[in-house]
Amino acid sequence: MDTQHSRQSQSPQSRNAGIDTDVMRPVLEAQDIARVLTRIAHEIVERAKGADDVVLLGIPTRGVFLARRLAAKLEEITGVKIPVGSLDITMYRDDLRMKPARAIGRTEIPGDDIDGRLVVLVDDVLFSGRTIRAALDALGDIGRPRAVQLAVLVDRGHRELPIRADYVGKNLPTSLRENVQVQVQEEDGRDAVLLGQRTDRAAGQ
Repeated sequence: MDTQHSRQSQSPQSRNAGIDTDVMRPVLEAQDIARVLTRIAHEIVERAKGADDVVLLGIPTRGVFLARRLAAKLEEITGVKIPVGSLDITMYRDDLRMKPARAIGRTEIPGDDIDGRLVVLVDDVLFSGRTIRAALDALGDIGRPRAVQLAVLVDRGHRELPIRADYVGKNLPTSLRENVQVQVQEEDGRDAVLLGQRTDRAAGQ
């Protein structure tokens, strides 16, 4: 997900970014997230006219968990087991020289390859678009899919690149002084999308 989004409500990164986690309010709860993932799964089936050649690739960290959930919902709808994997973009980011060293994540391509397949990238929050640009670069080094689509849980606006999502759980208009956090049960112990204000120090970064 995009650079200015902090991933965990009580992590050192969140505190260092100047985020007041005590005043964050939920904009999506667990039942809302389940509902929008079901809707996105139906939209994928409708747009792809099935799911026979669909591959889901989640962008770590929370995008991977969301991709797995989408795959399960697609299988419920179609009866087809959907290949799901992960796409690490660490070495493709354009902010490597401006940020501390990042841990390399895992890229797992399910099945034989992605050539000729419909690849749906899955991420939690779409912001500037730079994460997705990096994901497209990473994908280009792996194979040549028939088409690439993007599914995100939240689109908060403020794009810096001409990138848009094909499937959006919730459009959430925000200011640059606000912070969006996605929490998932597998990583955080709960499902929620939280919105809160950034402090003056964080807003100036």
